[in-house]
Amino acid sequence: MSNGKQIVECVPNFSEGRDMGVIKQITDEIESVKGVRLLDVDPGEATNRTVVTFVGEPSAVVEAAFRSVRRAAQLIDMRRHHGAHPRMGATDVLPLIPVAGITLEECAELARTLARRIADELGVPCYCYEAAAFTPERRNLAVCREGEYEALAEKLTTEGRQPDFGARPVDEAVERTGMTAVGARDFLIAVNYNLNTTSTRRANAIAFDVREKGRPVREGNPIVGKIVRGEDGEPLMRPGTLKCTKAIGWYIDEYGIAQVSMNMTNLSVTPLHVAFDEVCRCAQNRGIRVTGTEIVGLIPKKTLIDAGRYFLEKQQRSTGIPEEDIIRIAVKSMGLDDLKPFNPREKVIEYLLEDAEQADARRLVDMTVKGFAEETSRESPAPGGGTISAYMGALGAALATMVANLSGHKAGWDDRWQEFAAWADRGQVLMTELLHLVDEDTEAFNRIMAALGLPKKTDDDRKARAAAIEEATLYAAQVPLRTMKAAMQVFGICRAMVTSGNPNSVSDAGVGALAARAAVLGAGLNVKINAAGLKDRAAADTLMAEATALMAEADRTEREIMKMTEEVIHTII
Repeated sequence: MSNGKQIVECVPNFSEGRDMGVIKQITDEIESVKGVRLLDVDPGEATNRTVVTFVGEPSAVVEAAFRSVRRAAQLIDMRRHHGAHPRMGATDVLPLIPVAGITLEECAELARTLARRIADELGVPCYCYEAAAFTPERRNLAVCREGEYEALAEKLTTEGRQPDFGARPVDEAVERTGMTAVGARDFLIAVNYNLNTTSTRRANAIAFDVREKGRPVREGNPIVGKIVRGEDGEPLMRPGTLKCTKAIGWYIDEYGIAQVSMNMTNLSVTPLHVAFDEVCRCAQNRGIRVTGTEIVGLIPKKTLIDAGRYFLEKQQRSTGIPEEDIIRIAVKSMGLDDLKPFNPREKVIEYLLEDAEQADARRLVDMTVKGFAEETSRESPAPGGGTISAYMGALGAALATMVANLSGHKAGWDDRWQEFAAWADRGQVLMTELLHLVDEDTEAFNRIMAALGLPKKTDDDRKARAAAIEEATLYAAQVPLRTMKAAMQVFGICRAMVTSGNPNSVSDAGVGALAARAAVLGAGLNVKINAAGLKDRAAADTLMAEATALMAEADRTEREIMKMTEEVIHTII
């Protein structure tokens, strides 16, 4: 039911950190792609390297990445490059990172396709690393980069060391561009845990307790005893408690406290909230308290949502509450505002993208209630009945969800909190979907108007215009049908709340059912009137038949729920 977009992050590293004019030309290429948001540009003079971060939907990000590599190949001459950081190409590394709605495996396939395109169209040889690697050893970036730029000629012609795409004898072009490593990896979070101590040694001890690498095994005294080494001469390590984490302790002059500084390399293995609780536990074992958490950089929304849900469940509270409220619980539970204010709109990737889009688009769901009503009342035919139907469905879902949350928090019903939380979760999903359909219905109308405005001077024009009108009309019938199906599911929550929810709120559940019925019947009318304009009569008949059946079912279901509601009210009276 989610309407969430797929979001990918890309963090290319360019072998130029001193000439900001060059960097600006590269980032201009990135920003030229619609749907991409440039988040950060971090140049380093000593390393002569710039790390760029941008996000967007997959196709847009891949296109922006390609253009940036192309521009870097034109502007950066690796024959003259010197810097402190390991490097092998003008675009040295280019990882794709899943943020929302897309898997690491899907990003790996995108990375391989991108690497092939870079090699084929730009002549830049490419290795595929981490999740995009074709062989296990090339998952390690250091293996791909071994010998750096200076080993270019050897690697291009040596069997087993050649890049995955674009291998060829060295020439002037490849001497200029070098090679690129294109990969896919999980999202990384840099996080610092604030401690009520100034002791770096104790912060380090906590870091060693939790980090995956752990601490060296020692003979006798665990602190100063002789380090035990293996046959290879390397220290034997006692692993820490958190997989996919790296951590050290340090003292921060700015804050006057010690911190455990942690890099989290796989949030699906060790989520932020799990790491927080474990650091708290290990700190407490050493007589120290974690006072808060500092997130460095940006994070995916899921990280905070998962944390908020985790802490709510620990409190035996419903998670079927607005997203904003869940995130507020996460912020307070982990002390994200301990050292300075934490604004999710500035720290969460999805919100940054959303705010950027809203700057260019006026969404109905962002209006005030009064503003929405006034906009509907104007001469424009949109928003119209379909939009209002979706909104009524959202209100019905909201009311049913409210009753579920009130029931889960009712005194004496504590043992049923999970039952009602599950209903509230379902209600939030439906409400989100129906709110999305509020604007989607208006967009569907706008598509029809755009199609009607297409030129019709030639036969080809008229054919293209007719096809566009037909496509837009079909879409305009399908959107209210989605509203009908979503609103029908609201009845299930309303029924459950009438029969087993807090009886003092039974009237609210009844009103929710009335709103759901209005949504189904109203959307049904829109399905029919739009289907009537279709040339494809078979498709039109199918849509109308489905709408008629859903309208009849909504009528029947609403009557049943209203009868049950009246019976409950009668028992109270």
